[in-house]
Amino acid sequence: MPLLDELGRLSGVFLAVLLRFTFQGAHCELVVSPAGPTQVNAIVGSNLTLAVSFSGAPDPVVIWLMGDLPVVTWTIGSSVPPDIPENMRKVLKVEQNGSLTFVNVSLGFASNYTVKMTKSGVGNAVLSFTLKVFENIQNVTLSTQPDFAKEGTDLFILQYSMLQGVVEHQMWFFNDIPIKTNSHYLMEPRSLVILRPNRSDAGQYTVLLTNPFSSVTTHINVTVLYGPDEPVLEAHPAQPFYVAEDSLSLSCHAEGFPQPTVQWDFGGQMLSDTHKGVLNLTNVRTSQGGIYTCTVLNEKTKEKRQKSTNLNVYGSPAQFLSAVRTTHDSEGKIVVTIYCVSDASPKAVVSWSRDSGAITSGTAYQISSDTTQLMMVDYNVSNFLLQNYTCTCRNPLGSQSREIQLQGPSVSNSILFPNQDGTVVTLTWEIPPTSIVTGFDIQMKGPDLLSTNHTGIQTRGSSDGYRTIQQKPGSARSTDIFGLEPKLTYQFRVIPRANMTEGVPSVVHIVGPGMENCSTECV
Repeated sequence: MPLLDELGRLSGVFLAVLLRFTFQGAHCELVVSPAGPTQVNAIVGSNLTLAVSFSGAPDPVVIWLMGDLPVVTWTIGSSVPPDIPENMRKVLKVEQNGSLTFVNVSLGFASNYTVKMTKSGVGNAVLSFTLKVFENIQNVTLSTQPDFAKEGTDLFILQYSMLQGVVEHQMWFFNDIPIKTNSHYLMEPRSLVILRPNRSDAGQYTVLLTNPFSSVTTHINVTVLYGPDEPVLEAHPAQPFYVAEDSLSLSCHAEGFPQPTVQWDFGGQMLSDTHKGVLNLTNVRTSQGGIYTCTVLNEKTKEKRQKSTNLNVYGSPAQFLSAVRTTHDSEGKIVVTIYCVSDASPKAVVSWSRDSGAITSGTAYQISSDTTQLMMVDYNVSNFLLQNYTCTCRNPLGSQSREIQLQGPSVSNSILFPNQDGTVVTLTWEIPPTSIVTGFDIQMKGPDLLSTNHTGIQTRGSSDGYRTIQQKPGSARSTDIFGLEPKLTYQFRVIPRANMTEGVPSVVHIVGPGMENCSTECV
């Protein structure tokens, strides 16, 4: 009996152990675990292993995927070689425990890798890796697009290039201060974009390129073209006005890069005698007063601006210009106008006087609105000759006066020109500047002219005395006389008139074969 009891006890223990192992086998799980890092960095040409370990089933099928592409398939422990694409066999190698080894790895193998282990009746196990493959960064250069930044344009780009290398991180610096992406800077792969560049963006830019195996720093200096800004005009010495014979300088400058060039012009003419934007005016004249315009030009961008200044140059009245003009009014009265103009700045005001005192506008005298003209009206020329007239020009810097003495009708100079055939003569004459003349009688002495023509020839008196052959207005200074007989002798003179008052005749001009006996002027 004791023997049977012992056998029964041993059978129970064996059954319990068997049941225990049977229960555990029904719940076995295939597990794959990393035997090293799952994020792996490698340098080109190195060897590395994506290491794994597994448990829960013997000899599972292992599959490695590069992204979604299977690159290794093998049953662990099998004598059959693993299935690897031919173009990867020199690089990829599967280890006995299912790990994936890379030999002389190249950039093309950088990817995400997934290992799948499968055992029939047990299930699947999956594990992921990331492989980054780098080159050492070498020969980095910086360039810009365009070559120069210009203030106000939309954008300016700095970009780097390199002979070789894989960049994991890029950092940009401006004058050694780190740059961050914001409304002014935009960092893109391989470049930095400056939005709406301005002059404050000029300076040194630096890019720092790094990966786990190397780092390189490269610099570039950026120039920003800008301007010209609004020109600044200054006069030295600064005064509200200048007096003739003063000396002064006008300066013009504007901010910009490159430094803008300066050009002055006055009265539509460019002024060449400037130095660095400074125009020197020595012993200035009143004629040099006026608008001076400064043009500043950025020769790189071709942008330009202009600004003008008004230079006031004053002078006391000088260089008088006086003249007398005689006409008729509708009633036949003699109208005498005296002009009095001076070179003065500011413009001079003219006052008029005569021997008996100041002249004001009224019945006998009229003064123009700008005061430069005095007009007198009378039938009798002698009434104009009784007094002397004075015009006085005044401005804040002084005054000048001129006396005008009117003369009766007279001729100051006359000349006779015959044509080549001797059939036509041209008679010219001048009158004194203050002479009162309303017309001229052209007189001739000698035989009658051959014909009467369009010039208004008239015959008065006999051929033995002078007779009027033409009458000319007071504005005339020449006349042509036709119908002369070349073989005969003629005498001509000019009689100035003021209405019915005759002045002293001009010299007598003689033309013809008898001119050798002339006593006045022979032609």
